[in-house]
Amino acid sequence: MLDKVLIANRGEIALRILRACKELGIKTVAVHSVADRDLMHVRLADEAVCIGPAPSAQSYLNIPSIISAAEVTDSVGIHPGYGFLAENAGFAEKVEESGFTFIGPRAETIRLMGDKVSAIEAMKKAGVPTVPGSDGPLPEDPETIHRIAKRIGYPVIIKAAAGGGGRGMRVVHTEAHLTNAVQVTRSEAKAAFGDETVYMEKFLEKPRHVEVQVLADGQGKAIHLYDRDCSLQRRHQKVVEEAPAPGIDPEARANVLKACVDACIEIGYRGAGTFEFLYEDGGFYFIEMNTRVQVEHPVTEQVTGVDIVKEQLRIASGMGLSITQDDVKLNGHAFECRINAEDPRTFMPSPGKITYYHAPGGNGIRVDSHLYSGYSVPPHYDSLIAKLITWAEDRETALLRMQNALDEMVVEGIKTNVALHQDIVRDSNFARGGVNIHYLEKKLGL
Repeated sequence: MLDKVLIANRGEIALRILRACKELGIKTVAVHSVADRDLMHVRLADEAVCIGPAPSAQSYLNIPSIISAAEVTDSVGIHPGYGFLAENAGFAEKVEESGFTFIGPRAETIRLMGDKVSAIEAMKKAGVPTVPGSDGPLPEDPETIHRIAKRIGYPVIIKAAAGGGGRGMRVVHTEAHLTNAVQVTRSEAKAAFGDETVYMEKFLEKPRHVEVQVLADGQGKAIHLYDRDCSLQRRHQKVVEEAPAPGIDPEARANVLKACVDACIEIGYRGAGTFEFLYEDGGFYFIEMNTRVQVEHPVTEQVTGVDIVKEQLRIASGMGLSITQDDVKLNGHAFECRINAEDPRTFMPSPGKITYYHAPGGNGIRVDSHLYSGYSVPPHYDSLIAKLITWAEDRETALLRMQNALDEMVVEGIKTNVALHQDIVRDSNFARGGVNIHYLEKKLGL
């Protein structure tokens, strides 16, 4: 097992990693910005190193500073969490070159799956179902682009190959708007990602967002931990997640789970990963793979009993998986609400001091959060301050527990989106299960 791990992240995921390390007897190093010296995991870590000023570019995205912190603390491994440098192939490469263990996939795998075009090509080769599309980057020739669109069938969506987080994409409903849409998306992709490569896919009208959690040892062994539904989104950002996804065709589920495991073996995947799909009319269509631990990983942990972060650490240590596919059994249902420091109506960030904090409790309640009374939420980072997770033997009870837990939760001193979640979990359509990715925005009038 790794002797000492540097946690290259902040907030609730940094605390989650620290707890997993403690359970495995691994010493921990917390790196933090000047603004984050009072974070909970910084207080609890064996060692803490300040790596720069508040702006992310000068701290959590500062690769030389993170590597230096690992060197001065004699760390063995570096866990990137999610966000920041978690899916940066150059960072993974630098970590390994500097003699440390990167707790995640190999750099070449991150690079392969980080480029949407190469990822789709790899998945097709591995037998994973994909959305009908251009089968590669769009050419410069407008006539060829129009022929591709006709073959796919309108509406189509133009996507940046290096895109992510809902940026670098544009839907086209008619042939008249196609050429301009491609040009604009190319320009946006160049400005945002430094790469103007775009590709085209069929635009599914009312799909759900369903993803598959996998673990692989990089040595030919891989398993799935079933699926999650992440269709409740606002501007392509997930708001509520649940596991397993309700109302999925059993045969389609079995096929896609097997395809994801086979794909991990095909590409030599190492660590935790998530295959993201659009699901419509009983069909799965691959959109991307996230080569890291997901924000919503707790719902999968609740229904499978598998500690995903501890498995990441075991795999990185060269110990392989502690479980086989036969050990993974679905048990009950789980929900996760992302609690953000933001106005529940305008969604404007609401940093500031927490004057009072009370976490809900009871059977089947889990709270992943770095909050405490007196803590000040800084204005420099993502607004996520807590993840509220509920579990029960059935979906209806898990949802009732979420309603009760949200009513119990108290965060004073700042605004939060708890009220939004209280509305969502009492929504009759959501209660029935299976709403599509556009449902929340329509509900909110966006």
